[in-house]
Amino acid sequence: MFNLTPDEVRYARERLGREPTLIEWAMMNALWSEHCSYKSSRHLLKTLPTSGYRVVLGPGYDAGIVDVGEGWVVSVHIESHNHPSAIDPYGGAATGVGGVVRDILTVGTKPIAILNSLRFGDIMKSGHSRWLLKNVVKGISDYGNSIGIPTVAGEVEFDECFERNCLVDVACVGVAHKNSLLIPSAREVGSHILLVGNATGRDGIGGANLASKTLDSSSESERGAVQIPDPYMEKIIIDAIEELVEKGLLLAIKDLGAGGLATAIPELVHKSKMGAILDLSAVHLREGDMSSLEVLISESQERMLLVVSSENLEEVRSILEKYEVPNSLIGKVTPDGRIKVLWRGELIADAPVDVLVEAPPSQKESRRPQRRPDSFTLPRVSNLEDAFVSLLSSPNVCSKRWVYEQYDQEVGARTVVRPGEADAAVMKLPNGKYLALKIDGDPKKCHVDPYMGAMNLLSESLRNLTCVGAEMTAIVDHLQFGDPNDPEVYWSFEEVVKGIRDYCVAAEIPIVGGKVSFYNSDSTTGKAIKPTPVICAVGLISDHRYITRSSFRKVGSPVVAVGITSDEVGGSEYLERVHGITGGAVPKVDVREDVRLSQSVLQAIYSGAVVSAHDCSRGGLGVALAEMCMTNGIGVKVDLSKLPTTGDHRADLRLFSEGRSRVLMEVDKSKLKDCERILRGAGVPYAIIGVTGGRRLEINLKQRELIDLSVSELREFYRDALSLYMG
Repeated sequence: MFNLTPDEVRYARERLGREPTLIEWAMMNALWSEHCSYKSSRHLLKTLPTSGYRVVLGPGYDAGIVDVGEGWVVSVHIESHNHPSAIDPYGGAATGVGGVVRDILTVGTKPIAILNSLRFGDIMKSGHSRWLLKNVVKGISDYGNSIGIPTVAGEVEFDECFERNCLVDVACVGVAHKNSLLIPSAREVGSHILLVGNATGRDGIGGANLASKTLDSSSESERGAVQIPDPYMEKIIIDAIEELVEKGLLLAIKDLGAGGLATAIPELVHKSKMGAILDLSAVHLREGDMSSLEVLISESQERMLLVVSSENLEEVRSILEKYEVPNSLIGKVTPDGRIKVLWRGELIADAPVDVLVEAPPSQKESRRPQRRPDSFTLPRVSNLEDAFVSLLSSPNVCSKRWVYEQYDQEVGARTVVRPGEADAAVMKLPNGKYLALKIDGDPKKCHVDPYMGAMNLLSESLRNLTCVGAEMTAIVDHLQFGDPNDPEVYWSFEEVVKGIRDYCVAAEIPIVGGKVSFYNSDSTTGKAIKPTPVICAVGLISDHRYITRSSFRKVGSPVVAVGITSDEVGGSEYLERVHGITGGAVPKVDVREDVRLSQSVLQAIYSGAVVSAHDCSRGGLGVALAEMCMTNGIGVKVDLSKLPTTGDHRADLRLFSEGRSRVLMEVDKSKLKDCERILRGAGVPYAIIGVTGGRRLEINLKQRELIDLSVSELREFYRDALSLYMG
């Protein structure tokens, strides 16, 4: 019933000096799973930069924390529910939201925003993927809307590699005053451990181990490992904990996530080198005939641990009862560094915490795959306008409003910039500043070149925040791959980590948390997902005047292209969608160039010269221009011959290349000279490529007309395409 390897079994016996009990085996089985222990990845994760002048709490806890000034902090965390969502998309996605929200609660912060990053198979071909998408979105929507936390940003991507392994990433952000912060670690001897929330049942048993193996044709039978969501219980837990934190009645909070009590209790005391006594027979149950093992490893949702001092215990339980939050007193913190587990008066486990928690490292073989061809003859497209329309209406490029309109984006009255209005969402903070939020992934480029693909992903995240007027503060990442026992998969993981590390070190971006999700493979077919790192970035905007949207707002404004357009199209939507080619040269990233461009664009925004700004990424310059036209119905006429370029001067590459760090800015014509002075002073390549006006998107190359479409036609191709695919 356990997934420990023969080496791990020998290691456990050697460390304990005896045969472990059933309960001890169960705890090690959960804690040593890939999902909980990072045994294949932690040596690489330790190389990532995690410190910075704003970092209050870095990786290793349930959420990272950054200082946003005036005594306020922001927390952020990211999680996935990939395997559960592949089996039960509604329940898997909903419980993914609930889990990451509770992670934010553990550090004493109030959850204020949810973001999601979703990946499915080709919905143009697969009814199964359309079914997954429909139910995942409904699960996220129903849960988030019920607990009153807005879903403010996200992304959706489709690729055949995700047909059997959909990816459901959810990030949550919280806010608090520094005085309210808690560290999810028990440090006071004799303090009480309360289990609060739903009764414990048999749902979710084995969830941590389900997430630590590949899916196969029998995975449907493991539906019982998927937890049952209860957003209404989550809402009253949020309210109760908010009051308890405000009154200073708690010493620590811990979410019961993967592994349930088997992982939560040891993790709660491990960092403080404490121990705990846990009485499983005191747990409030949904099913009275559960065994001690079932109670220990159940992953029933909407449950948390509260650590409370003796003098506050009565008041805490009184407040929980006021909110009608069920609770039971299940243990105490001890000074001996051991976990002792009782069941109906019998001692059924007694082991050192460090033996239980510290999984032996798992060394993996790494091998670079046979190199994919970087060079090929790219056919010329006879009708660029047809190619443009095909790209604009493709599932990966078209508007995702079919998804985000199902979410409540404004509950809580903090949302300033909503999905579809800018390159990142913007939330108002209690200190008068504004928080910019974005989540991104790019498996196509990471598949072709995992190192440079990861660099491109960080580059895009930085530009997204820049284009709304924000300085990047920190990121969390979620790294998703196939079976780590496949040497080629593990090589791609190593390369992605190196790419993230090198970019963040050079750009001085701290990583305050993250997750690793392996085994996103189908053992029946032997197919793994493409390497899919996801970055959730947070940034700060100091003044509301600097908040910048991504749509043209004035007629007669000069349009300035900042950055160099290259002919690198490896991993681009154009290459795959129009030409059916996977491969090529992924755009090279120069971090110093990225930072210089970002700082100059921000300076231009702060000067008041920038009316709107939009980064060039998926779909290239052509798609970026179209997106800037649609919201306010203002057209533009541009000449691509004026672009700063390197390499080939083909029209299609200028239109659709996703290469290099580039931003389009609509500039106030009365402040154009100020803007140019800033860009020249920073040494950033730029050009005035056109002017806004009319109701058409006109793109020319000198005298040659490439694109001439009305704004209403752009909207027709772009806005409702996903709805049509979904029937």
